[in-house]
Amino acid sequence: MLIMLIRNRKAQFNYKVLEKFEAGLILSGGEVKAIKRGHADLSGAYAKIVVNEAYLINASIPVEGKKDYSPTRSRKMLLHKREIVSIQSKIKANKLTLIPTKMYNKGRLIKAEIALAKSKRKFEKKESIKRKDIERELAQELKGKY
Repeated sequence: MLIMLIRNRKAQFNYKVLEKFEAGLILSGGEVKAIKRGHADLSGAYAKIVVNEAYLINASIPVEGKKDYSPTRSRKMLLHKREIVSIQSKIKANKLTLIPTKMYNKGRLIKAEIALAKSKRKFEKKESIKRKDIERELAQELKGKY
């Protein structure tokens, strides 16, 4: 079984992830093929709950051969009712954002991992860059000693 994984790399940099959920996606056949080939981009995507239904918005999944097709169309996500209510209440109470972090196939199904996240401020982003640079330098020094 081939597992295709598409990550949203900007999510970890721009947001502090608090809680994760797994959601199914309603896709067309061409979109499923594109995702299994790894042709999807989650960098500018977010999720929104509208009238007790969750939607993945602005995720780019380009399909070859279709003329009247929008690669960034909104796609419905499949979640349990209690999960949607829980997510909605947490978003309203804590001013959180719902973002997709991963997209992968689980058997024949395509799943999306969405997360409740809080936006990082500019100084928090700079701190994370500094921390990564220090860790990289330490790893290089240790690699050179052994």
